Amino acid sequence: MVENHKRWHEKLPFALLGYRTMVHTSTGETPYILVYGTEVVIPAAVEIPSLRIIQKAELSDAKWIRSHDEQLCLIDGKRMNIVCHGQLCQNRMSRAFNKRVKPRQFTPGQLVLKKIFPHQDEAKGKFSPNWQGPYMVYMVLTGETLILAE
Repeated sequence: MVENHKRWHEKLPFALLGYRTMVHTSTGETPYILVYGTEVVIPAAVEIPSLRIIQKAELSDAKWIRSHDEQLCLIDGKRMNIVCHGQLCQNRMSRAFNKRVKPRQFTPGQLVLKKIFPHQDEAKGKFSPNWQGPYMVYMVLTGETLILAE
């Protein structure tokens, strides 16, 4: 069979299964576990039953509902762990970024440029400059806040 781009839609379910069952570093879990609270059952495991499939099939409805309810209660705990893991991952990324940031010291009388943000009235389109100035630093406040004079 010749592989080409015209039949990509036939391979999409396999790509989605791979994405949803792969552990993501940002959460430490698979997206499937976060949604359903249990490991995914690969389609081949349904045809060739595993111990887990056999155990699920032999449970009565009441027992299955009870075990499913217990799993749903455990999802909240897992989600809290994921939130903590996500915050740790963000902190790690910000520390790695901030290692390369060079702190700047501003002094009164120094010339600086002022950035124009897209939501400001001075922004006139994508071909207009992104800065205004030069401005002179009039006063330096705490927290690296500057008062500018033209």
